[in-house]
This record gives sequence, structure tokens and C-alpha cells, in this order.
Amino acid sequence: MEKIHLFDKILSPLVTEKSTNLSDQNKIVFKVPANSNKINLKKNIEKIFKVNVTKINIINKQNRIKTTRGKKVKVSGFKKAIITLKKGQSIDLTTGI
Repeated sequence: MEKIHLFDKILSPLVTEKSTNLSDQNKIVFKVPANSNKINLKKNIEKIFKVNVTKINIINKQNRIKTTRGKKVKVSGFKKAIITLKKGQSIDLTTGI
């Protein structure tokens, strides 16, 4: 059986204007691998950051074609997870993992 490291389930935090506004509601947005699921993601986040996760929403962004300077460019898709934490808890993304 293959040994999977805890950090393999979280690729990077997504820091955008929308995700920053969600932090007021105890929500954090992470970019996750395409094969991840809610159950494993919840366990890993609780072990890594030592917080209580109440809810996880997963959004799959599809590949798309974008026109840039008259040329068509493929923008690769990804999967993102919106993690809702227990009230009063937070994750500081500026410190790193």
C-alpha cells in the first residue's frame, strides 16, 4: 500500500479577494488534488492545523480556453475546497506550514 503524506492533500491556499472576504465567516479556501474527497480532507486538515472542521464544500473548476492577444490559450482547471471551521477558530496562512 502506498504511503501518503498529510501535506499531499493540500496543494496551496487560494488567496483572492473573495476568499479573503470568506475568512470573516470562518472559511478558508485551499487548492486540492483532483482525487481528494471530503472525508480524507477533513481528517488531514484537523491533524495539520489542529482545528475543528464543521463543513467542507468542494468545487471542480473545469478547463477552459481563453483568448489572449488574439491567441487561444488553454487554462487548466483545478479543484478547490472551502473549509468551514468551528466558530472562534482560525488558520493563519501567513506563517506557512
